[in-house]
Amino acid sequence: MSEHLVYLDSSAIVKRYVQEPSSDTIREKYLKAYSGEVSLACSLWNIGEVLGVFDRARRIGRLSNGDYIIAKRRFLSETKRLIKLGVMIIVPLKTGIIKETWNLIEKHHIYEADALQLASARYVKAQTFMTGDRQTHEAALKEGLKSIYLA
Repeated sequence: MSEHLVYLDSSAIVKRYVQEPSSDTIREKYLKAYSGEVSLACSLWNIGEVLGVFDRARRIGRLSNGDYIIAKRRFLSETKRLIKLGVMIIVPLKTGIIKETWNLIEKHHIYEADALQLASARYVKAQTFMTGDRQTHEAALKEGLKSIYLA
């Protein structure tokens, strides 16, 4: 596993499977993971959250049924593949991480899932945190994380 660990929140992960601004930046991180230059991390929570984003995109017509199925399959199979290659860490939902989440919610007035991303990134000592959410990015910076905002 690489010594440089990049934590991806759900908004960053979605950019890998749905073309959005900054999708190229995320694609580059995944390619670097495949080459062993970086390792990726996300929370177990992200799996369900990303699937929920795909489902919502299908319901509102942003993704066709076919594109939804493709995005879902690619996400799940690629995540499994990266774990097997040893270049992706799925952070479990541990009691200590959840407790830290509560503090971050009150400190930064952010949504629980976003606070969980920050707590999980700190838990695995990620060198870089990537998010498409400005408020989460700002909280990450205040928490001392090297955060990249994906506009």
